[in-house]
Amino acid sequence: MRPMRRAKREVTDSEELRAIVEGCRTVRLGASDDEGLFIVPLNFGYDWEVAAEDGQPRLTLWLHSADAGRKADVFNAHGDAGVPVAIEMDIEGGVTMGDYSCAYSFAYRSIMGTGRIVPVTDPAGKLHGLERIMAHLAPDAPVTFSPEAVNRVAVWRVDVGHFTGKHRA
Repeated sequence: MRPMRRAKREVTDSEELRAIVEGCRTVRLGASDDEGLFIVPLNFGYDWEVAAEDGQPRLTLWLHSADAGRKADVFNAHGDAGVPVAIEMDIEGGVTMGDYSCAYSFAYRSIMGTGRIVPVTDPAGKLHGLERIMAHLAPDAPVTFSPEAVNRVAVWRVDVGHFTGKHRA
């Protein structure tokens, strides 16, 4: 991967990266189909682990929606082989003032990366994904899913192969 141009803004600490993911409520997925490129914002849940062999964080995202429409068609297109996607998530920090117009900017923390999205079809996997979504978005809410609801909803897993963090104070 290409090195970050503004290296002083790169976030490399695993706990700081996880804090960014935890603070985000929406992930934007970029993908393509025969109609062209598209981006879709989605709520998400996640699994996070630090690999014992290299100390690098591993990120898996969990998504859900109806199993119809353009995104579902694309996300389901290659089954277990998955479809390549780009991800972006950010936390806004507000406008930073400057002495002149071009010195104004915006504070943020963000994650960008790439991976593969695969449909999750087994009930146990779907349930795990739905539980991860609820744990992230509503950690204090009671979580129960009827078997009918689990069967009806589409769940996808994004195996994030590479991601970077960035911040501007």
